[in-house]
Amino acid sequence: MTQTTQAHEKTVAERRQVLQASKMSGIVAKLQHSRERSLGIGSNSQAVRHLNQDFESLRSGCLARGQLFEDDCFEALPSSLGFNELGPNSDKVLGITWKRPTELCSKPKFIAENATRTDICQGALGDCWLLAAIASLTLNKQVLSRVVPHDQSFEENYAGIFHFEFWQFGEWVDVVVDDRLPTRDGKLLFVHSEEGSEFWSALLEKAYAKLNGCYEALSGGSTIEGFEDFTGGIAERHDLSRADPHLFKIIKKALDRGSLVGCSINISSTADSEAVTYCKLVKGHAYSVTGAEQVEYRGDMVQLIRIRNPWGQVEWNGPWSDNSSNWIYVNGDDRQRLTNRSEDGEFWMSFSDFLRQYSRLEICNLTPDALTGDEFKKWAEREFEESWRRSVSAGGCRNYPNSFWMNPQFVIKLGEVDDDPDDGEEGCTFIVGLMQKNKRCMRKIGEELETIGFAIYELPEEYSGKRQVHLKKNFFLYNRSAARSGNFTNLREVCNRFCLPPGEYLIVPSTFEPNKNGDFYMRVFSEKQAHFQEIDDPVDCHVEQIDIDEDDISDRFKRLFGKLAGHDVEISVFELQRILNRVVVKRDDIKTNGFSLATCHNMVNLLDKDGSGKLGLVEFKILWTKIEKFMDLYKERDTDQSGSMSASEMRMAVEAAGFFLNNALHQIIVARYSEPNLTIDFDNFVGSLIRLESLFNTFQTLNKDGSGEIELSFMQWLTLAMV
Repeated sequence: MTQTTQAHEKTVAERRQVLQASKMSGIVAKLQHSRERSLGIGSNSQAVRHLNQDFESLRSGCLARGQLFEDDCFEALPSSLGFNELGPNSDKVLGITWKRPTELCSKPKFIAENATRTDICQGALGDCWLLAAIASLTLNKQVLSRVVPHDQSFEENYAGIFHFEFWQFGEWVDVVVDDRLPTRDGKLLFVHSEEGSEFWSALLEKAYAKLNGCYEALSGGSTIEGFEDFTGGIAERHDLSRADPHLFKIIKKALDRGSLVGCSINISSTADSEAVTYCKLVKGHAYSVTGAEQVEYRGDMVQLIRIRNPWGQVEWNGPWSDNSSNWIYVNGDDRQRLTNRSEDGEFWMSFSDFLRQYSRLEICNLTPDALTGDEFKKWAEREFEESWRRSVSAGGCRNYPNSFWMNPQFVIKLGEVDDDPDDGEEGCTFIVGLMQKNKRCMRKIGEELETIGFAIYELPEEYSGKRQVHLKKNFFLYNRSAARSGNFTNLREVCNRFCLPPGEYLIVPSTFEPNKNGDFYMRVFSEKQAHFQEIDDPVDCHVEQIDIDEDDISDRFKRLFGKLAGHDVEISVFELQRILNRVVVKRDDIKTNGFSLATCHNMVNLLDKDGSGKLGLVEFKILWTKIEKFMDLYKERDTDQSGSMSASEMRMAVEAAGFFLNNALHQIIVARYSEPNLTIDFDNFVGSLIRLESLFNTFQTLNKDGSGEIELSFMQWLTLAMV
């Protein structure tokens, strides 16, 4: 072997070791995460500690030392403000100083009596979407207490430290902050209370900025995102230009269920943002919907919507506004109950005007655990965490039929119909939410949201009840979707409401283009109980065993073996490597870098029956027969005759070889055995099949009672892992 070849093999081996180590660490982390979730860690009562900071111990330490807390994980520095417009070199950060509430007023309060939606006023940060969510949060005290623990104040046990809890992709996270806040000219730069001495909303904004990397990461967004991160609920969007005919009913039911509701007016240009219309509505601004009522007006019933501007001022001046003459013709009790004639940012308008003036409506439906009272009707909920991985499970949308089937697949079984069907049409209402994870906090490094969506297919009767059947290409070629998300979009979450007849349905989430890596979190909320689970291929091995006696071996092969084996009449790992590489180097129809020593070791370990560490005549014949079969299979599955296999071709070839694997195992194979361009050459193809057969054989040998489980001591596990 030349030095160049040795160097290349070393480089390839090192790259694969790095990939394998990275993959193993990811697998271990995923297993650990799964175990923690099963123990209740990540629930609101056992929130995960962000950056491993424990509020109670940090506060106790500060009180014992008589020092105010200074957070070294989110320091009072320009880097905590932003990375671009609020970056360290930006003019916008000039004159900013960090001050504690005790330096800004004589008697600061964390929460004055009760948090209300008028506590929140927007500052210099473009996060009105977040403020609208906070304002809606105050309407439900039970939900508010999950986010803003009330065991903290500026009087008792004050140590300059506060904490808040946010929902992040299926788990609650406890975030600690110090109370140094960015100010300019002695005033808070960002969110603040209307009367200036209440600081819970400013500190909550800081904790949310820390969770997402910096304050600037909060600029621009959808109220939905804030809704979900404060509640753990699932949010849906409604385009008011194509409003659901039952939308008022949907809004009223949502508010009755404690849901958070927001709305906004689209802008046509950047200059339009925050522009105030002639009727005193603000374009591109996030509002909260705080009420929905019907009142009698001149003999007719009129539907009204109450809306809150997080600025705390600038109100609608049209019909049903605070000073509108419409209220004169409303029953006195209703008028007194509904009206508030002050410039507090909250106002009523007719539902018909609402549909004309506003562009979008957003509803966050709360999880069952967020609603403890019997007065609320609760959704049933199921959730899953999964990932798209290039060439394994990132198949793209239906525009890519050769790979679409590789996406993760989920089945929902709808049994019971709704109690109050719209227009008398029976069906099962459910909401599907597909969310891509951790994208906002990656804005600092330039990572953007992927374009995502999902399709829903009615499951044919032959697949009914089957959960270990990952449907393949032909199913999607010959079956139309029963429903789907709207247009694929680059939002954090795509969410849609559906009503379908009882039955079983397949949900396929995807990025628009294939080969886009990403982690996602998918949930289904249903009005009635529904069964929802991921489906995948079963893991099994049906490799044909090759049974050969010495008498079956031709004299020609025996003579060849004698020449190759030498005086000890056995072939060592090193001899095997030379033999195989001498053969494959002559082939121009396959690509290969040559067989590595590791692969040759695996071949010997699989077939060495007497423990000599070498292959005798029969063992070598069996191996040679296997390699010939692998060669035929490899060429057959290399459909484009490129000399190597794509990951999707590899997946089908592994199955043809007798191995049935799930997505996770296919992902490991690609990470371990592929080249940088994610193709698999012949030596890696053979190496993966040999390794798989060896692992299946080892497990079956140890699985003596057929239970599907084995027990190993630490030393036994190490010994097997090192083989």
